[in-house]
Amino acid sequence: MTLSLYAVTVPVYVRLLTALRDNLDKAQAYADEKKFNSDVLVGSRLAPDMHPLSFQVQSATDHVKGSLARLAGRDIPAWPDDEKTLADLKARIGKAVDFANSFSAGDIDGSETRSITLKMRSGEVVVDGQSYVLTRALPNFYFHVTTAYAILRHNGVPIGKRDFLG
Repeated sequence: MTLSLYAVTVPVYVRLLTALRDNLDKAQAYADEKKFNSDVLVGSRLAPDMHPLSFQVQSATDHVKGSLARLAGRDIPAWPDDEKTLADLKARIGKAVDFANSFSAGDIDGSETRSITLKMRSGEVVVDGQSYVLTRALPNFYFHVTTAYAILRHNGVPIGKRDFLG
């Protein structure tokens, strides 16, 4: 059985983003229980030279909208990176879930051989749709969702593997 690019993108994105949004709810509940301002988590990071939670959520959602738009031949929507609260991050995740759910299998499947042009610091890189999803879009998405989870866990939010997977 061959999986379609739709099957390995949209349902995966929606499930893990929904789980991340649920984990932000758990972070809010944890902050309320421990009586600290939950918005401090938005700027939290695992190491001084790493990006904070806000960046991780922004990047994960950017990979969702960017990869799906590129595969479908649509324009990538521009969203400002101005989230300052857990509620702001949850709203951004909701927007990304809605965007992902706006694609059908017909929009994505068949894009395996579509040329995807990526603008990198070193110049433009052209890859086919399948390589793009498997070697760039999904690994980057997982990296940022995992890092967001790790930041929350590092800060004491009582979440585990089941919470990550949704």
